Amino acid sequence: MNKTYDVTALGELLIDFTENGLSGSGNPLLEANPGGAPCNVLSMLNNYGRKTAFIGKVGEDMFGRMLYDVVKGVGIDVRNLCMDKTVHTTLAFVHTYPDGDRDFSFYRNPGADMMLCKDDVDKDLIESSRVFHFGTLSSTHEGNREATRYAIDVAKKAGDVISFDPNLRENLWESLDDVRAEIEYGMSVCDMLKISDNEVEFMCGTDDYDKGAQMLIDKYQIPLVLITLGKYGSRGYYKGNKVVAQPFLQEGTIETTGAGDTFCASAIHYVLKYGIDGFDDDKLMELLLHGNAAASLITTRKGALKVMPTTDEIEQLLKARL
Repeated sequence: MNKTYDVTALGELLIDFTENGLSGSGNPLLEANPGGAPCNVLSMLNNYGRKTAFIGKVGEDMFGRMLYDVVKGVGIDVRNLCMDKTVHTTLAFVHTYPDGDRDFSFYRNPGADMMLCKDDVDKDLIESSRVFHFGTLSSTHEGNREATRYAIDVAKKAGDVISFDPNLRENLWESLDDVRAEIEYGMSVCDMLKISDNEVEFMCGTDDYDKGAQMLIDKYQIPLVLITLGKYGSRGYYKGNKVVAQPFLQEGTIETTGAGDTFCASAIHYVLKYGIDGFDDDKLMELLLHGNAAASLITTRKGALKVMPTTDEIEQLLKARL
């Protein structure tokens, strides 16, 4: 089968309203940043020179048209970005804490990304991709869950490498049991798992991340597990070996939105470079360090999708710090 795309991702595409100072009257100013984890990942992959495509849905409204133009503008194929005539584009309001961490308030009841259905999914696009990437937010409701399951089945049959990032957002689910079930499903089908420290704690009930990683590997037989630890760096687990990579802390950190997505994109790039079966400790360390460096750079910028770091910026940071 002719694999003309490096990565196709399916999931949410939305507007992140981020705080941007106060008006002359003392009211908070909000900046409309294009967001959504899957397209953040694809945008960074484009900076690595990868050919990418997105499957999702936005509203046929001002924000939906803006998102369509932005995603197309960064080089992501938008042939399967659908427009919903009746449901508005999903919105998220981001509150940033002094340390750069953040909380999300979603306006998504419903939101257009939830309206993606099985019939919307371009089967040929997935079959012509080397990697298929997804998270859990495309499975919060019955219709988009069916679309996601269908896309994964197509990807599996086509021999795609399956990349999964749980992207836990507890307030978007009716129950924690539902989100656990979807994360478990994602783990059961993926070849590469990118998971954050709080998600390991949520799924495994431990903050011993080595123990948590081994639990997941033993249960789901995942070839490559990557744990992001924020300001403590990252760890990679592959064929019984563990590699630990240092963080690249930035004095200019303003928010952490997109850091995990940037890391995830770097990881997928190296899976494409070496193959899911092609890692040793040195190559895994290369993956982790590039991911950490890229993630640190995005924390110095507002938003993510439009401001992903270039490979030159990543290399300069690596040379300066290592």
